[in-house]
Amino acid sequence: MRASAYAEWAAVRRARLRISLITGGIITLLVTMVGGVAQAAMTHAQSEQVQRELRYGAAHGDLSSPPVCTWLYAPDAMPLANAPAGFPVRTDMERVRRDRAALERTVRRNGTVYLVRTQARADGDVVQAVFDMRYQLADRRYLWSALGVAEVVGLIAAAVTGAVLGRRAVAPLAEALARQRRFVADASHELQTPITQVYTRAQILSRQAAAADLPARHREGLARLVGSAGRLGEVLDDLLLSASLAADPARQSELRPVELVGLARSVVADESDHVKSSGLTVDVHAPPYPLIVRGVESALRRAVGELLVNAIGHTPDGGRVEVHLAHDRGQVELTVSDTGSGFEPADAERLFERFHRGEGGGRYGLGLALLREVVAHHGGAVVATGRPGRGARFTIRLPELPSAAPDPARAVTRGRSWRAGVPRPGRRHPVDDPPRPRESSR
Repeated sequence: MRASAYAEWAAVRRARLRISLITGGIITLLVTMVGGVAQAAMTHAQSEQVQRELRYGAAHGDLSSPPVCTWLYAPDAMPLANAPAGFPVRTDMERVRRDRAALERTVRRNGTVYLVRTQARADGDVVQAVFDMRYQLADRRYLWSALGVAEVVGLIAAAVTGAVLGRRAVAPLAEALARQRRFVADASHELQTPITQVYTRAQILSRQAAAADLPARHREGLARLVGSAGRLGEVLDDLLLSASLAADPARQSELRPVELVGLARSVVADESDHVKSSGLTVDVHAPPYPLIVRGVESALRRAVGELLVNAIGHTPDGGRVEVHLAHDRGQVELTVSDTGSGFEPADAERLFERFHRGEGGGRYGLGLALLREVVAHHGGAVVATGRPGRGARFTIRLPELPSAAPDPARAVTRGRSWRAGVPRPGRRHPVDDPPRPRESSR
């Protein structure tokens, strides 16, 4: 569904989401950075303060009245009544008494963290200072809690800000796309009547030239004019359908059960004159029961017609085109295969690009691109396979209407195949004139 209206609007929505995510990411990063800096600064300041108090207490503190959150231990001193259990650390005191070198360590005990410094004082006594870090750790937890709340608030603010900025930033693009679609629809609609008049007038002039036996070059020029007007009309039809799908992709008001077997045979009958003039054989192979999907009949008819005309246009005189319809696990498959020129497998996806240019530099119009757009809007898919000189095969898969399970009793024909021959009622072509030519899609 490349370059389709759906893809354009999806791109707009992705742009809005991207802006929201970027804005949210920036705000989140800023909050995290501020929190990290605050945490580092507070941790550093606390560590410096604790180290100063611990060293002062160990060197000069009064054993009976130590600084706040600090306890002092000495071999001959009685610990205070509120001293934490498990202290002093006897091994550290013995080591300092032996080596005379100060020793610091962190001890996790009693559900908190203690910073312990053991050193020998100037008078030779070994003193151990124990500092309780519980309040510093609580301050850090409070800081992280506050940062967490700020992060949540920041994320909410980022989401709101991103949504507003995304909508405002992308609004001009969305409006431009809407105006472009409206212009295409309005221009195509306004041009449709005059183009039809030009096409009809050119046909009349062509018939009059043939009746008056004008020189061949005049008749050929009028024939080319008829063909050019016909192709222009087809482009306008494509633009109108594309604009219609853009305005209402689902087209809910037009959704109806569509019987694909009858529709395919009707489309083949519409092209019977073209088939006869080219000496081609077109066969329709279908089961003896209806295959029903839910969709817009006119759009599906156009899609099937595009595949058929594409196959006829690339099949040499005397070749064969086959249309197969089948039911497969809840899906209806419609396949159009031909014995024509085929294409390189690597070009399969590019065939569905708008105005794709082939190896010969030809411009291929909207046909297959619009076909994929129509099928995608019906919840289906279309794939192409082929090889140079071995023909091509295009398959449309559409979800079958759930209430329309295959029932052999509801036969639509006695046979399983049908060959194009006598024209059936359907799209009308001017009398004595070939059908309006379409642009090739391969």
